[in-house]
Amino acid sequence: MLDLSLKEQLRGIFAALDGEFLFDANLPPADKHAGELREMLDEVAATSPHLACRFREEAGDLGFDLLKDGQATGIRFRGIPNGHEFSSLLLAVLNADGKGKNIPDEGIRRRVGALRGKISLRTYVSLTCTNCPDVVQALNLMALLNPNIRHEMVDGALFQEEAERFHVQAVPSVFADGELLHVGRSDFGALLEKLEAKYGSETAPAATQAPKAYDLLVLGGGPAGTAAAIYAARKAWKVALVAGRIGGQVQDTLGIENLVSVPHTTGAELAQNLRKHLEAYAVDLYEHRTIARLEVTGEGKVLHLTGGERFRAPSVIIATGASWRRLGVPGEEEHIGRGVAFCPHCDGPFYKGKHVAVVGGGNSGIEAAIDLAALCSKVTVLEFADELKADGLLLEKARALPNVEIFAASQTTEVLGPAEKVTGLRVKDRHSGEERVLPLDGVFVQIGLLPNSAPFKDLLAINRRGEIETDAYCRSSQPGIYAAGDVSSVPFKQIVIAMGEGAKAALAAFEDRLREK
Repeated sequence: MLDLSLKEQLRGIFAALDGEFLFDANLPPADKHAGELREMLDEVAATSPHLACRFREEAGDLGFDLLKDGQATGIRFRGIPNGHEFSSLLLAVLNADGKGKNIPDEGIRRRVGALRGKISLRTYVSLTCTNCPDVVQALNLMALLNPNIRHEMVDGALFQEEAERFHVQAVPSVFADGELLHVGRSDFGALLEKLEAKYGSETAPAATQAPKAYDLLVLGGGPAGTAAAIYAARKAWKVALVAGRIGGQVQDTLGIENLVSVPHTTGAELAQNLRKHLEAYAVDLYEHRTIARLEVTGEGKVLHLTGGERFRAPSVIIATGASWRRLGVPGEEEHIGRGVAFCPHCDGPFYKGKHVAVVGGGNSGIEAAIDLAALCSKVTVLEFADELKADGLLLEKARALPNVEIFAASQTTEVLGPAEKVTGLRVKDRHSGEERVLPLDGVFVQIGLLPNSAPFKDLLAINRRGEIETDAYCRSSQPGIYAAGDVSSVPFKQIVIAMGEGAKAALAAFEDRLREK
């Protein structure tokens, strides 16, 4: 199952293991995939003397628990963690041994340990989903940090009847003690906040502690924030970068071919390189954080995070990027993950042989329609404007597909269906005003991005598109506060532009401080 090259890589990866790990697996005799799981675990275990397998052939589900030094880690894989989830298996072992990546700092570990009660988490995934490993790995880490948390990854394709019983129509779908907690892409910080909201915390927030002081706070870890932090650190400033995750929206981009001097890379590779470049400088990274608010005081700008942490600096660069824009129509919110989806690569397989709609006629919408046409019986594209904005070549390809239909000047006004699934869309012709119901099984929303400016709306000037208004030097309406990248009013949201704007914001902040002095 594993080729020789991969086995050699695993020997290197596991060479420094200290603990003794056991894959405690159940291989039901009647399960046709049992032999495949046995082979994979045997081959992984053979790459290190610190790894071993124990197989049972009992009734029940196909899967295995991870044990360290004879003790349960709280991590279970139900199914075969191939594809993108193979990295989740490797990281589970490494993180349990204290040698993996993304292990959070003390502030985050304290919050995870403070979650109340015993928590049972279950995440349904697709092995082709590029967003699922982030969620699986985050929840596996929480299980390692808190002995009262147990997390199970479930391959939705192998346990399809179960997934349908729980009305799973998008991945990753996270259930907490049997109740749906989260659907779709996420990061460690956002998932932790949802668990804190559901279960509560044993300890009070750390708001009574003095704010950590810096010369500059950079909010956001994407291309703009990374560039700003690096440029500021090169000026010998004491810099803190506060972010949900390093890479930001870049993490969700499969292929990048327009980053000048880099003919081709992926979002994951670029995010890794951003982190590596940051770590070459004296920048304090505070990942997995969510901003509550920013205030201006006599002592400077004070940043408040949802976990209670506070930071203070005379200058702040906001580079919080943007998130998927939603339709904002009745029925959308309650059907997210149950007929309303945002990622065709992750959730498309749930709609094989079915009729879906794609709302949005830009490049992302038409690309989604082309991808979905290979799986679905029919794809209907609905564009609000009179003309589609996608590139001509993409439109030509989409229109050549026999199972794709495209309607312009079409406004989606409501998502229809019972709580567990979508049965149709209500659509209005913007010229005639006529409404019709379009029967279908799912809808993919591809209408662009919404700037992450909400925490600053009462402090800064924000335009009607939700962008922070900036001048040519990235200055906002508040002295000492700058904005760069997709959250700002700079035109054209591109990686290379965001990097340049981040660098410019840092240089402007430095020059403004010199003038003050």
